[in-house]
Amino acid sequence: MTYFGFLIRFLGIPIVVLGIIAYLDYRRGRAIPANFRGWPFWAAVLLHVVVAVVYTTPWDNYLVATGVWYYDPALVTGIVLGYVPIEEYTFFVVQSILAGLWIAFLVRRMRFDGPPAPLEKRWRIAPVGLLGILWVISVAVLLAGWQPGTYLSLLLAWALPPIMLQFGFGGDILRRYGRLVLLSIGGLTLYLSIADYLAIGSGTWEINPAQSLHWLILDVLPVEEVIFFFITNTLLTLGIVLILALESHERFAQIRQRIRR
Repeated sequence: MTYFGFLIRFLGIPIVVLGIIAYLDYRRGRAIPANFRGWPFWAAVLLHVVVAVVYTTPWDNYLVATGVWYYDPALVTGIVLGYVPIEEYTFFVVQSILAGLWIAFLVRRMRFDGPPAPLEKRWRIAPVGLLGILWVISVAVLLAGWQPGTYLSLLLAWALPPIMLQFGFGGDILRRYGRLVLLSIGGLTLYLSIADYLAIGSGTWEINPAQSLHWLILDVLPVEEVIFFFITNTLLTLGIVLILALESHERFAQIRQRIRR
């Protein structure tokens, strides 16, 4: 299976299906709930496409340059930007679009008319503290040069700072919409992990066993790959939900007023 074949089968088709559903929902008057209209959905997704490409490109190039993962030359086009094939950049874009459409599908089908969960500061402080400890450990593993921990520690060192920022700003808002957050992250992670299992099984790409824990799910899928999809879908889901939620815009306005004072 070529890399573009993977993208068409496992991301392109779901994007088309969810896009059609979103269009039909719009025509039938199934609107986005009022508390998720802080920004237009398309603008939130477009912003995350840009951020995903900008933030992921240096990290991904480093992983490919150092041989953490690699691709079968016969299954990619050979068009390379830096060290990474063009298909990988395409994946950054389409994963962000898929996440946005999946969240739109979920949010239109969930009820938010009950009493909202209180906004408690502990949901902002505790996650940042726990994730901060995990980030320090991952950096320590990198500095220690333990080869089997390379992929996982690079992943955590790269991804945890923006997740801490998301929780630090709106962990209590994310807790208020916890069911939406969990369904989005869980559904996307399970689906893309299955797709990754099939791609690795067909030789589209490989993970260097010397730079990973080499704990394989069903003898094929490295556990770091599941964590990768969990982490990236967490980044996308938390970011999109926070940008859409009206509570975030109210909080940002309050922060801006404090700065002006």
